[in-house]
Amino acid sequence: MLLITLNENTLSLSPGSQVIFPHQTWEDYQRLLSLRLQKTYPKLYFNRKTQEIRLMSPLPSHGKRINLLSDLVKIILRRQGKDWECFDPITLKIPGEAGVEPDTCFYIDNRQSILGKERIDLTVDPPPDLAIEVDFTSLTDVEAYQLLKIPELWVYRREELKIYLFREDGYQESENSRLFPDINIKKLFPYYVELGWKQGSSIALRQFEALENFS
Repeated sequence: MLLITLNENTLSLSPGSQVIFPHQTWEDYQRLLSLRLQKTYPKLYFNRKTQEIRLMSPLPSHGKRINLLSDLVKIILRRQGKDWECFDPITLKIPGEAGVEPDTCFYIDNRQSILGKERIDLTVDPPPDLAIEVDFTSLTDVEAYQLLKIPELWVYRREELKIYLFREDGYQESENSRLFPDINIKKLFPYYVELGWKQGSSIALRQFEALENFS
C-alpha cells in the first residue's frame, strides 16, 4: 500500500521530473488516477510485477518530438491509403496487471473495434497496434507494455528509435517495424524528428512528405 499521504501535492511535479513509488498496489494506482481528475499530467504508470507506480511530468521538448513522430506516422499512413485512429492522451490498463499512458498510440488494423467508443476497455477491446513513447528524463517501462500485449512499441531516446515487437515470450527488439516492414523507420524518423526540432516542424514534415519513397 502507499506509504505517502495522497493529496493534490503528490501529483505536483516540475517539468522533467519523475517519481517512483515502490511496493504499490493496483488500488493505489487507481486512487492516484482519481486524484488527478481530468488533468493530463503527470503521466501515471503501474506494473504489477515490479509493484511500482511511476509519475512523470514531461518537458516541452518531449511534446514537440512526440508530435513530430505522430505526424510522420500519419504521413506514411496517408501515403499507403490506410485509415487509423490516434489517441493522445489515453490511459490503457488491465485491472490488477498494468496501466500505461503512452505519449501517443495508433489503432490501424484494429481501428474498427474501437470506433465510437468513449472508453477503451482492454479486457474486451484489442490494444492499439502501435504505442509510442519519448524518453528524456525517464525510461519507459517496457515490461508494463508487455503485460498489455501491445503488438508494437516504439521508444525514442537521444536521437535513437527502438522498435519492440510483441512475441509469445514478450517483447523483442527489432530493426524493422511490423506495421511498416518496407520502411527504414529507425533511420528516417530520428533524422526528421531532429530536423524538426532544429529547423521547425513544418519544414521537416514537408521534406518528409516530398520523399518519393520511404526506403
